[in-house]
Amino acid sequence: MMSYYEMCCKYKGQRVCITDKCGRKHVGTITHVTNTHVFIQPDSSEFGGFNYGYWGWGGYPIAFGFIAGLALASLFFW
Repeated sequence: MMSYYEMCCKYKGQRVCITDKCGRKHVGTITHVTNTHVFIQPDSSEFGGFNYGYWGWGGYPIAFGFIAGLALASLFFW
């Protein structure tokens, strides 16, 4: 089975849907992956058109330990 780190590296630059352990869904493009976090640039509509550039990687971090599921967003949204 592929780890979340490997999946995030594989899907870098693609639009994904990440479900966290609290049940929230984060939809956006993976911009950067570290050993502990994946950085996701949310769709502009999620933040009212604002473009947040956290930590210089153009997205916000989600810890791998907090991820409950990850899938390509194109599988759920068309």
